[in-house]
Amino acid sequence: SGTEADNFAIRGVLDALPEKKEVITSAIEHPAIIETGHYLQRKGYKVTFVPVDQTGLVDLEYLEKAITPQTALISIMHANNEIGTIQPIEEIVKIAKKHGVLVHTDAVQSYGKIEVNVNKLGVDLLTISAHKIYGPKGIGALYIRKGTPIQPLIYGGHQERLLRAGTENTIGIIGFGEAVRVMMERKNKDKKQIEKLAEELKKGIEERIPQVKFNGHPERRIKGTVNFAFLGVEAEAILLALATKDICVSTGSACSEDSEETSHVLQAIGLKPEIARSAIRMSLGRFNTEEDIQRVLDELPEVVENLRRISSFEVEE
Repeated sequence: SGTEADNFAIRGVLDALPEKKEVITSAIEHPAIIETGHYLQRKGYKVTFVPVDQTGLVDLEYLEKAITPQTALISIMHANNEIGTIQPIEEIVKIAKKHGVLVHTDAVQSYGKIEVNVNKLGVDLLTISAHKIYGPKGIGALYIRKGTPIQPLIYGGHQERLLRAGTENTIGIIGFGEAVRVMMERKNKDKKQIEKLAEELKKGIEERIPQVKFNGHPERRIKGTVNFAFLGVEAEAILLALATKDICVSTGSACSEDSEETSHVLQAIGLKPEIARSAIRMSLGRFNTEEDIQRVLDELPEVVENLRRISSFEVEE
C-alpha cells in the first residue's frame, strides 16, 4: 500500500543511516507520514514538522533552517490529499542537495493527475498507490533511486530484490500495471475533463452560496480536489444531507474519516477550528459527468441554506 511504502521510505533510510537521528516533514502530510513521525519521536528521533502558509505551501526558509548535519531525510508530499496544493518539490530537492540530505515525496495524490517524473523532481524516493488511479486497493509502490541507502522494513525471504520479504501480491501487481496502462492512455483526456468540471463546480459554489471559503492554493493544486468551508454549518450535517440525495462528499482525509478530530491540514493553513469543521472536500474523477456537477449545484445551495436556518453554529471568517 501507499502507507507501507511511506513507512518503508522513512524507516528504511533511517535504519541505513544509524548515525543520523533527524527527519524533516511538513505539518500537512498524510497520516502515513505524520504518524510515522510521531512513532519516530517516541523512539528518540527529532522530527521537524515544517509549517505551511494559508494556501498550504511549505515554508522553504523554515525548512532549510531546520536542516542539520544529523538530518537523514526530508519527506514532503507532492500534492495534498485534502486541499490539493502542489509543493515545489524541485526547489526542496535543490535545498536538500546543498546539505547532502535525501528527499522522499509521497506522490499518491498527484500520480495520474499531473506529471510525475522522478528525474525532473530529482527525488531519491517516491510513493505511489494503485487505487488512486482506479487500480486494486492494498497495493502500492516505492521508487528508490539507485544508490539510495535503505534497509528492509520486512525481513524474511529474498523477494523484491531483498528489500521486501514475503510472497508477492501477484494479482495486485498485475492490476496495478493494468491501471497504469489505462491511465497513460487516458490521462490527457481525463485531466482536461476533470479540470473543466472542477472549475464549473468551484465557480458555481462561489456564485450560488454566500459565506463560503475556498481552501487551497488558487493555482498550484490538483484541480479535481475542491475544498470549501461553508461558514455556520457543520460539515458532517452537509455530508449526511447530501448522502440522502446520493451525493458523496468527504469531510477530510479518506484515511481518517472515522476520527472526530478537526483536520490537521485545515488547522495548519490557519483556519479556526469552527471554520475547519465546516469544510467539505469534493473529489472529481474519471467517471464524473456534467450532470453530476449540475446535480450538486442544484442540491447543495438548498442544503446549506436549510442547515444554516436551524444552526446555532455561527462563525466569522
